[in-house]
Amino acid sequence: MKLSVGIITFNEEKILPVTLKAASKVADEIVIVDSNSSDDTVEIARNFGAKVYDEEWKGFGPQKNSVIEKCSGEWILLIDADEELSEELIGKIKEIKNGSYDHQVYQINRCSVCFGKELKHGGWSNQYATRLWKKDSVKVSDNLVHEDYITDFEIGKIKEKINHYSYLTLKDYFDRFNRYTSLGAEEYYRRGKKSGVLKIILNPMYKFFRMYFLRLGFLDGIEGFVIACTSSMYSMVKYFKLREIYRNGSYVENKNS
Repeated sequence: MKLSVGIITFNEEKILPVTLKAASKVADEIVIVDSNSSDDTVEIARNFGAKVYDEEWKGFGPQKNSVIEKCSGEWILLIDADEELSEELIGKIKEIKNGSYDHQVYQINRCSVCFGKELKHGGWSNQYATRLWKKDSVKVSDNLVHEDYITDFEIGKIKEKINHYSYLTLKDYFDRFNRYTSLGAEEYYRRGKKSGVLKIILNPMYKFFRMYFLRLGFLDGIEGFVIACTSSMYSMVKYFKLREIYRNGSYVENKNS
């Protein structure tokens, strides 16, 4: 059966070749929806034979639904631009393509690589994420960020890993930081969530404590400490931006802030 790999992109030239090299080993077609990348993302994608569509940014959920609609395969593998299929996973997906499957929808074991190191603690590894399904079996929610995958089918699990290169460097983290915290604040605003001094102060403190101590992030060394610190800062900034939205309407109209 034919398998389509779907990816949404925005300035992904640093990691996209790794992603597409692995994906091309299992894909019958690669479909990419790009949102006005200013680097070589589109050229790289076309060099791998991908079908590339340029669309204005609509949020993660709507953007992913757009790429799903353009996939023609009986199976759809929807991955992030910074996710690399392991050789073991490629073999497993080929088995499923060839008819050896017992579910319509699969979650795949995703391990995170941050700052050049695989994180095994802190809640960053062995997270199963919905990535593979038969066409028309899954719809993605319209969330601007942290979208949900909606299905009526029982979900199977694939233990073979997909490597998620979350952040290549600390600069890479902060290059995304402003955009993601703005989108997160806007999504909270759309849901009617509120901000306040206690959330701005206490939520980041608890996030650090949970990641670094309760989830044993300290076992990942200095990288575990840095990701716990930056994640708690992410929470603080997101809630502060949500407060700014309610106070003066910031961020809501600028979708790419």
